[in-house]
Amino acid sequence: MKLPDPYLHNPDEQRIDAPLGRWNLYIGGARRHVPGYVNLDILATPGVDVLADAHELPFPDDVFQRVECDAVLEHVYMPQRVMREIERVLAPGGFAHVVTPFCHPFHEYPKDYRRFTPDGLASMAGGLKVVKTGWRTGPAATWILFTMEFAKMLLPWRWWRILAHGVLGLLLWPLRYLDPWLMNSPHAARLGNHCYVWLQKPKTGR
Repeated sequence: MKLPDPYLHNPDEQRIDAPLGRWNLYIGGARRHVPGYVNLDILATPGVDVLADAHELPFPDDVFQRVECDAVLEHVYMPQRVMREIERVLAPGGFAHVVTPFCHPFHEYPKDYRRFTPDGLASMAGGLKVVKTGWRTGPAATWILFTMEFAKMLLPWRWWRILAHGVLGLLLWPLRYLDPWLMNSPHAARLGNHCYVWLQKPKTGR
């Protein structure tokens, strides 16, 4: 049985005019099928179309109308280099949507190097225009995830931890509905869970 998602995504995250094109790239979409996108990941898992390292994308310049990079930059050794690769393969006028964790438990895939803020993401824009920054998931998601991880940390056996994850996941997930209210607070960013940036490549090209 799949546990309820502890996240309630901020709907405002998607409210920009960034249509899909003929070619679109999804970086880090392992174990999922993403309609309309070429799915690239470093591990060969179901749903992955291209096996490659995001530091060296195996595509020509200016080819993708949309690039999604979802919860990947915390796992790469050189995020600035990955951002320059995204800029390179993005078509003029195209959009990149980058999402990263801020207050989020440690998770290796295969490594976990860092966390980001919206300002941190915007600072890596390079030659891309920052269209929008904000929070995808808020303080309630942060509290749910850290509560679950703290409880599991106290348990000595793996099967106990699996059981605790399932039980707490079912008990706590309704609290995610607090996030639309909590995100109105000016202090919500202190405990934001995932942040995002929308970037656009200038239509004049490089």
